[in-house]
Amino acid sequence: MNDDNSRELYDRALSVMPGGVNSAVRAAIEPYPFFVQKGDGGHVIDADGNRYIDWVMGLGPLMLGHDLPQPVQSRIQQKASEGPMYGTPTEIEVDMAEFVVRHVPSVEKIRFVNSGTEATVSAVRLARGYTGRNKIVINQGGYHGAQESTLVEGDAENPAPSSAGIPQSFSEHTLPVPFNDEEAVREVFEEHGDDIAAVMTEPILGNYGIVHPNDGYHDFLREITEEHGSLLIFDEVITGFRVGGLGCAQSEFDITPDLTTFGKIIGGGFPVGAIGGKAELIEQFAPAGPVFQAGTFSGHPVTMAAGLETLKFAAENNVYEHIDGLGDRLREGLSDIVADQAPEYTVAGTAGMFKVIFTRDGTPPQNAADVKNAETDRWRRVFWGQMKEQGIFLSQNQFECQFVSYNHTDEDVERTLEAYKEAL
Repeated sequence: MNDDNSRELYDRALSVMPGGVNSAVRAAIEPYPFFVQKGDGGHVIDADGNRYIDWVMGLGPLMLGHDLPQPVQSRIQQKASEGPMYGTPTEIEVDMAEFVVRHVPSVEKIRFVNSGTEATVSAVRLARGYTGRNKIVINQGGYHGAQESTLVEGDAENPAPSSAGIPQSFSEHTLPVPFNDEEAVREVFEEHGDDIAAVMTEPILGNYGIVHPNDGYHDFLREITEEHGSLLIFDEVITGFRVGGLGCAQSEFDITPDLTTFGKIIGGGFPVGAIGGKAELIEQFAPAGPVFQAGTFSGHPVTMAAGLETLKFAAENNVYEHIDGLGDRLREGLSDIVADQAPEYTVAGTAGMFKVIFTRDGTPPQNAADVKNAETDRWRRVFWGQMKEQGIFLSQNQFECQFVSYNHTDEDVERTLEAYKEAL
């Protein structure tokens, strides 16, 4: 494939942007990322005219794909034509809030923000403000945005910042434990229970190769947080309105968290985040309560229109049936290929999420450490490029998951399976 234009654009980008990108994961492609010119259905076309089947879908937001259905597109254009934004409430914010409250059982009230990171930052602050406690329990390898409270590595005994620029004193209030490890959670509650404001977890680890919870794990988290007067926060930025349909992953697992963070799909491809939950909790946000939270672009009318029309279209047009069906076909086909050609590898995912994890013994990962111990360098340095040469765009590393959209087709699935067969 010719990539002269992408290389030239990257050289230009390096001179004006750190690493040549505006989000670190985009630079994971070696020797440089390809630059996209436009999307087309379930595909993207790069600056050199190369076409790829796109299983990245903006890292999750594009449930409907790149070609938006006419009702969605028309509503976005209408709102944009009426004016960018106003600094005062609009009716579309109320419509969107009512839709989410109606479909997600745990959500009685909701506050819209501008990114998944902003949502998780606000949820942590809310949990601390409501409980009067300081510590947050997170899962090792779980990703809750680029924020100080969760960019923490190590374990509960020795937490440390995972990024420069975060004081050690910040990380001392964060307790990392392995995903699926009930005993580790019990131990941190035994030692710090009186000061634990919340447990924050992804229902399914989606930024670390896709790791599924063991049976009963989320039930256990619900029980132990209630026992100690702590909150349970489900970070559904990735899984929200993808796993479990309009009820989100919490409905799939039959768990009622106290707070839920949203992002990606809820904005229909535009910048968005949200914090939903019990009314008595969400009412703690200013101006109703003492926990300050505000944002100039929060509840942006174009974003609200895009998100609402996307979810309404999904509800009325068998979108989940199409996406989940293709997801099943991908995972079944990949499982057959892996069993034949690379039995030490693992196929993971559910609904519209999928990934082949380069495990070393065919055992599905139980936590982030298991994924980290996989052949991550081989995936990135060898496999990703082989797939790109066959016109398949996969997430930029072993850890990010891949997504099916409403625009993907049976032909896309077949071509992708053939490419996996060749590359593996």
